[in-house]
Amino acid sequence: MTTLLLLPLLLPFLTPAPAERTARRLAPASAVWVLTLAALALAGGSVIALGALALTGLLKLPLFASLGELVHPLRTPWDAVAVPSAAAAAGLIAVGAWALARHTVRQVRMLRAARAEAGRRPAAGDLCVVDSPHADAYALPGRPGRVVVTTAMIRSLDAAEREVLFAHERAHNAYRHRYFLAAAELAAHCHPALRAVRDAIRYAAERAADEAAAATVGDRRLTARAIARAALASGTRRPERPAVAPAVTTGPVPRRVAALLAAPAPGRRRAAPWVALLLAACAAASLCASTAGMAGFHHKVEVAQGEAAR
Repeated sequence: MTTLLLLPLLLPFLTPAPAERTARRLAPASAVWVLTLAALALAGGSVIALGALALTGLLKLPLFASLGELVHPLRTPWDAVAVPSAAAAAGLIAVGAWALARHTVRQVRMLRAARAEAGRRPAAGDLCVVDSPHADAYALPGRPGRVVVTTAMIRSLDAAEREVLFAHERAHNAYRHRYFLAAAELAAHCHPALRAVRDAIRYAAERAADEAAAATVGDRRLTARAIARAALASGTRRPERPAVAPAVTTGPVPRRVAALLAAPAPGRRRAAPWVALLLAACAAASLCASTAGMAGFHHKVEVAQGEAAR
């Protein structure tokens, strides 16, 4: 049971390279789904494993053993370190939960502030123009979804490039990328190694919106130029916006521009299914190991309660 519970905690450290390659080589829309599902599975496996380790140590203590109605001592292969392991696991769970709660509260406040600001501005359909000297544009989730763009960004682009910008942000809202980005943030707070997967999900979401914008305007070079000019206009300043509000300037823009210029025609895009399969295998192994470890822990608890044979 020890190995089974440690495996979900170690597997996420193997995922950064496969996640990056999946985001770069798989079709963007598919990559978003594959990466998000893998991140959630790996996060769930690690949380289950930490919970089992914490409960094992707690049931070694007389108070919790009596609360658990244990009539025999709980036997585990690592009795000597069960309590320290439980303390470490409980500490990690508490720190992660606290960080996630703070992040969630902050993001909700930012999202409400952004929607309140957008609500005060006149809108043309789903487009909301904010008077600001800083160039920025992003997809604001909600009902209805809005495309928020500043006056500085509008002045930085010509008419054709603005159409690319609007098509990009509308694609984010149409494909509901906010849910994928929220899942990525959740996974990253469950295990620090999954931050790389979160970044890969963000990149894949931007690439999916890039491809949708290119299909809308019918010109990949124009799309690449518009994205590059929007990034140059925004500069190095990082505006405060919710993590679930994707923007055209997010992620490694040079790599996105290169992908647009180098991508083959639709239907001939080179994929890397083996990389996605490797990532999926890690996620499946994490879930299976954590589930089996939890089942083994449950059996040992039943033995200690006198309800099952050893």
